[in-house]
Amino acid sequence: MPRGIALSGREARWLALAAQRLGRARPKGPIVRRHLGTTVEALGILQVDAINVLERTQFVVLFSRVGAFEMQQLHAMTGPGGELFEYWAHAAALMPVSRQPLLRWKMAQASPYGDSPVHAARWRAWRDAHADYIDTILAEVRERGPLSASRLSDPRRRDGQWWARRSIGRMALEWLFVHGELAAWRTPSFERVYDLPERVLPASVLSQATPSIEDAHRHLLVVAARSLGVATMRELALCYRIRPALAKARLAELVEAGELVSVSVEGWPEPAYMPRDVRVARPSRDQAALLSPFDSLIRDRDRARRLFGFDYTIEVYTPAPDRRFGYFVLPVLLGDTLVGRLDLKADRKASALIVAGAFLESGMDSEVIAPAVAAELDAMRRWLGLASIVVGGRGDLAPALHSAARSLSSQG
Repeated sequence: MPRGIALSGREARWLALAAQRLGRARPKGPIVRRHLGTTVEALGILQVDAINVLERTQFVVLFSRVGAFEMQQLHAMTGPGGELFEYWAHAAALMPVSRQPLLRWKMAQASPYGDSPVHAARWRAWRDAHADYIDTILAEVRERGPLSASRLSDPRRRDGQWWARRSIGRMALEWLFVHGELAAWRTPSFERVYDLPERVLPASVLSQATPSIEDAHRHLLVVAARSLGVATMRELALCYRIRPALAKARLAELVEAGELVSVSVEGWPEPAYMPRDVRVARPSRDQAALLSPFDSLIRDRDRARRLFGFDYTIEVYTPAPDRRFGYFVLPVLLGDTLVGRLDLKADRKASALIVAGAFLESGMDSEVIAPAVAAELDAMRRWLGLASIVVGGRGDLAPALHSAARSLSSQG
């Protein structure tokens, strides 16, 4: 693709959807580990999060792409010898284990959030104050094998709210994890389990030479470009929290080497970058998709606004009286448009998928959208093992969605 190509806003949207595996139909037949692995490879980063009002985000993101799958498959891929490993990208995330060498520059820093002097100083001060205890924790893991913070012989628990409630033991384990001295995976209850890297990660990965920071940044920026389709320097840098000034220099080198091409996108105030071998194609997927609030298509709210004209704020941390749409609100993708948003909850005691609110985006037709959304809700209901869909009355999509869901139920 020639340098300096211009894209329309819609073409940029199509590139993003294709890169994110949302522009084509789901795989046919049973979903196996291979499907999950290739999807995570394409996404680059699969963010993990503890919120479980519907289902945890790492599972919802995969469901949006591949449909119903056995969640135990993902658990099996993230433990010792698995295809995926957890570490810090823009946030805690699962990534292909082959990328571990590319993140060793992060492990050498004092903070998982990048090389901010403030974060680095705080982490160094904490390490200096607890150096002997950290060594004790590492020795205990080495001797006893995989351990969660709750199983430490001396966890040094603390009182407090939110993060201040973390035990000193858990913080020590996190320190060792951040610096690559321990590896970790999640139990089904989302608790981290820690062990020595050589007992978790493949020897073929650990034995690889550590690339220079510059080489690692170049490689990760290409990975980010392929996972986003087309993106600005800031968006690419944010994927792995590379400092913008460093990302800018590396991107110029990648363009010069022909690995990326600089493009202009209609309505975007700054240049963008995309892989040279990518071609624009109209999305072929006709199913609706329900997107987790942490989905990599929309997690960058400025980018979602430019790509889709979609203003989105997650209201999990907003006091209930101040929420506009609801607690756990999933944007709805249909074709190449974000057409609405649903406030969803899995009521496992009642075996019901609860639609507490259903809202249309401006200019959307509820009679056109509701049947596709109802079909996707029914697919999600079955995946979660729930017996029914209950649509509340809040929101301008709710009446048509209630009718469409009821019609599906009577057919089933």
